[in-house]
Amino acid sequence: MVGVPLALASELGKDSATSSGPVQSGAATPKPLLDRAAGAGRAVRAEEGSTRFAVDLSKPDVMHVHFGRAPRAGLLFDVRTGRVLWRLAPERRLPIASLTKMMTALLAVEHDAHERVRITRRATHTPGSAVGVLPKGKRVQLEALMNGLLLVSGNDAAVALAQHVSGTVPAFVAGMNRRAKEMGLSCTRFTTPHGLEDQGNHSCAADLAAIARADLHHRRIRRIVRRDEAILKFPIKGGRLFLYNHNPLVRTHYRGATGLKTGYTDRAGQTIVATARRGSTELGVVLLHSYDAGGQAERVLDRGFKARQASR
Repeated sequence: MVGVPLALASELGKDSATSSGPVQSGAATPKPLLDRAAGAGRAVRAEEGSTRFAVDLSKPDVMHVHFGRAPRAGLLFDVRTGRVLWRLAPERRLPIASLTKMMTALLAVEHDAHERVRITRRATHTPGSAVGVLPKGKRVQLEALMNGLLLVSGNDAAVALAQHVSGTVPAFVAGMNRRAKEMGLSCTRFTTPHGLEDQGNHSCAADLAAIARADLHHRRIRRIVRRDEAILKFPIKGGRLFLYNHNPLVRTHYRGATGLKTGYTDRAGQTIVATARRGSTELGVVLLHSYDAGGQAERVLDRGFKARQASR
């Protein structure tokens, strides 16, 4: 059960009253860019390559959260300002399963949505969750693969995108780790573009919140992750690809849900980064190794929005 907010409403109200709150770099967060083409994506690389999306851990929590069975780590944050409202072991390094794909998307979105991606044998034979109907040897639109990556958590889509962006999967993973270093993500290391293998692939709640903020800076990613389904032109029999969002908050139409990504492996357990907007406030929650990721994410977000309302 979620507890009662602490008596820190006045400080919380300061964040909601300002146009841009503190992040560790001290840089203000501008409005999302349009991402009309590859150039728009690359235009924000310099901004992402800093700590401007880092969450602010310097202030005390504004609420308590009590769980029957607590996740191993968690964080509630303001998407716009980076202000942390609640934390549980925010810098504990843990396997993150398919939350890895948030970084894959961040690199892939720098390429034009209409680029054609060749589907290789390696992509179609990638195990685990998959789009499942990628046509080997054919070329498909990059944006269709972005939907497959973020909605149904396709490991096959992750490999296809990695090969398209960097030539090989190892080269793409090296790029993921370079970007993590540029963003100041001290907990984070990637070994795959999809997160299926846990060994050596890890992050922490604070770093994942920063990646989420960077992802949501891109309107193309925002459009994808808030959908409960997508019907796309695709070079398969029937000519249409039907995809349904795995995010339980989007799927059940949790009030204001805007994204973002879920994951699961035996070692990582249930993982989630969930975001929601109510009025001018958008909050995000990260839960790692949760026993009820969707339910716990909803309760933490509910408490966060109540704390925001009480501060006004």
